[in-house]
Amino acid sequence: MILAAGRGERMRPLTDHTPKPLLPVAGRPLIVHQLTALQAAGIAELVINTGHLGAQLTSVLGDGGTWGLRIVYSPEPPDALETGGGIFQALPLLGSEPFLVVNGDVWTDYPFVHLPAAPVGLAHLVLVDNPPHHPVGDFALCDDGQVGETGAARLTFSGISVLRPELFADCVPGRFPLGPLLRRAMTDGQVTGEHYRGGWRDIGTPQRLAELDDQLRRRPKAQPSSSPAIGD
Repeated sequence: MILAAGRGERMRPLTDHTPKPLLPVAGRPLIVHQLTALQAAGIAELVINTGHLGAQLTSVLGDGGTWGLRIVYSPEPPDALETGGGIFQALPLLGSEPFLVVNGDVWTDYPFVHLPAAPVGLAHLVLVDNPPHHPVGDFALCDDGQVGETGAARLTFSGISVLRPELFADCVPGRFPLGPLLRRAMTDGQVTGEHYRGGWRDIGTPQRLAELDDQLRRRPKAQPSSSPAIGD
């Protein structure tokens, strides 16, 4: 599942007329970088939740066939359902097995194929070094692979995870965050994690978007991909 329903307030005015996942980075929408990476890792089916200007996402991405994917959409109200509520609403589309979740406003070169097909507990999180705009981090990764709030140096949650539907067992429809569910599972020893030290960017401001665009454009050009970008 790609989380793409947010308003992107900090990205205004860019997001006044364009949903954040469709903002261009190195010549193609941010979300297309994710689609090609997921497809390369063997992912075939995706759920994308939509909210702010969601019709643009469905129009541009369609059924996902351009990238060798099958995309279905989970539309939300204009004010969205937050991360937890959005995933909970989409559970009937995601099925009964563990599923991968990635935030639609991050860029990464993380190899998705390395994620466990099923977490040992209720969730497996990818953590990264704390960026300058978030120096205190989110969670601590212990030597045994367990994730908690204390006990080790804190890292930042990348927005990439594998979750079991059972994480949402006591939830009801509505707007709610994911964080409290993860913290409750952590107290029960049900959350594992890994520390990824490669490329990762949280595209939360126009400045960070411009910096990533510049970084990717300066990279040596790769061989043509079998998964075309929009307009190919």
